[in-house]
Amino acid sequence: MQVLKKIVDFYIFSNIHVALAGFSITKITLINFGISNNLTPFFVAFSILLSYNFIRYYEIKKNRLIWFESWFFKNTIKIVVLTILAALGLGYILVITDFNLKSLAILFPFAFMTLFYAVPLFKIGKTEISFRNFPVIKIFSIAIAWAGISVFFPLDEENYQFTLAVYLEFFQRILFLLAIIIPFDIRDVNVDLKSLKTLPQILGITNSKILGTLLLFGFVLLEIFKENFTYSGLLIVMIVSFISGLFLWFSSTERSRYYTSFWVESIPIIWLGLLVYFNNLN
Repeated sequence: MQVLKKIVDFYIFSNIHVALAGFSITKITLINFGISNNLTPFFVAFSILLSYNFIRYYEIKKNRLIWFESWFFKNTIKIVVLTILAALGLGYILVITDFNLKSLAILFPFAFMTLFYAVPLFKIGKTEISFRNFPVIKIFSIAIAWAGISVFFPLDEENYQFTLAVYLEFFQRILFLLAIIIPFDIRDVNVDLKSLKTLPQILGITNSKILGTLLLFGFVLLEIFKENFTYSGLLIVMIVSFISGLFLWFSSTERSRYYTSFWVESIPIIWLGLLVYFNNLN
């Protein structure tokens, strides 16, 4: 059991799991638009491994992740090897394959938001100014960055024309991401600085859950207005919304980090699995 726990911990805390979620939510976009491509989802996954491990290291150096510091330094060599492999994977995609390098331009603003979520843009005295330190902005910066990376970026890489359907997918993705980020803010409501003014700090935990439910309702509703609307697609987002709602309403300040870092972050993976399953039925 101890060996299994070490494997699971490494899978989660080295960001492999969130990278798989990034792969999944990017692949979902491509499938929704009838595009068969794995290069961009892998690019996103490798980028997440690189950027998130860098951000984790930066936050440890700034004494922001005291709970994580001991585990990180015990597994430094493994994380470095994993990060190098991710860098090699990115290099292979960028140099060896026919990846559309021009698409990196559209990635820039969202990558910027991801990096400067933790790394300060500038300092005012001793106060570091980053996206995570702006009141209320934290949750929106995460949702917009992930939506842009998982919707605009893969479609631009394919030279897909940005129609109303693309922007609808983008906005729908933001609603979904906002809803599943709320459990993370609920988990941290007692440890986040009051100045952050996260949704649970402003609205309270119950009202934040109600807001998350409304966001999920909007997520499902927008599916109806898609040009490529199908009943199976509607059923899939309804199931995803229901699962997300369960995790949202069962979230609390007492839940372990495994609840959010594994189960909640598994939702995009479940979504992709459902999409592949229903598509194979047709």
